[in-house]
Amino acid sequence: MKPVATVADYMTRDLITLSPQTEINRAMNVLLDNRISGAPVVDEHGALVGVLSKKDCLKAAIEASYYRDWGATVEAHMSKGVQTLDATLDIMAAANAFLSSTFRRFPVVDAGQLVGQISRADALRAMRDNWG
Repeated sequence: MKPVATVADYMTRDLITLSPQTEINRAMNVLLDNRISGAPVVDEHGALVGVLSKKDCLKAAIEASYYRDWGATVEAHMSKGVQTLDATLDIMAAANAFLSSTFRRFPVVDAGQLVGQISRADALRAMRDNWG
């Protein structure tokens, strides 16, 4: 019998991350230039402290336009208390996490450190690979 696949087997490891101190307009350009919908925010120790999405940037842009001030940081606009998946979680549990959530991707942690990200497509690919 084949061992059960884990999140670590299918997650993306090469991530674009942001710092909480990054200016929001710079962070918005990172998302747009890299054609990504969001990025994990990590502190100087590599610990996940939030996620910044294009939606967060849109709110920041509206606020900046209203107040005529682009001086805010990622920390002021990121989502905190982010739901994560553990790298050792089996792929079926990860698939169920996607079904019970509106998220299209989850940051993946191991011992409290950000180690990757898994998407719905990654989970589906893992299930396909493990069916046969």
